[in-house]
Amino acid sequence: MALVRIAGVTLPQQKRIEAALPYIFGVGWPASKRILAAAKIDPNKRTSELTEAEVAKIREFIEKNYSVEGALRQTISSNIKLKKEIGSYQGIRHIRGLPVRGQRTKTNSRTRRGNVRRTAGSGRKASSEKT
Repeated sequence: MALVRIAGVTLPQQKRIEAALPYIFGVGWPASKRILAAAKIDPNKRTSELTEAEVAKIREFIEKNYSVEGALRQTISSNIKLKKEIGSYQGIRHIRGLPVRGQRTKTNSRTRRGNVRRTAGSGRKASSEKT
C-alpha cells in the first residue's frame, strides 16, 4: 500500500505501525498500543504492509476516541489563553515567558527564557587586555 495518511499526517513507510502512530500530534507510545489493540492489528507490521481496511480501522478509532493535530493544538492554545485572561498563576507565567509547572528558575530555565545570561560579570578586565 502507498502513503498512509491519518489525521493529516503522512506516516513513515518503513517503521513499525506502533512506532509510526506517535508521529501524529496527540498520540504517544501508550496511546499507539491502545489504538492497535482496539483495532486488532499486529504492532509489528510495517506501515507499508497495512491494508486499506486496517488503515480505515485505525483512522476511525482515532477520530472517535482522540483529539489530535489541529483540534488538540486549538484546545491547548485556548486553555492557555483562558488562563492568561483570568490572571491565574499559570497564566501569568505564560505571559512572562517563564516555566509554568513549578520548576526552579535560579538556574535551568534556558529553554523557556531563551539562552539569555542575565548575570553581571565581575567587572575585572582580562589579563591580556590593556588597562
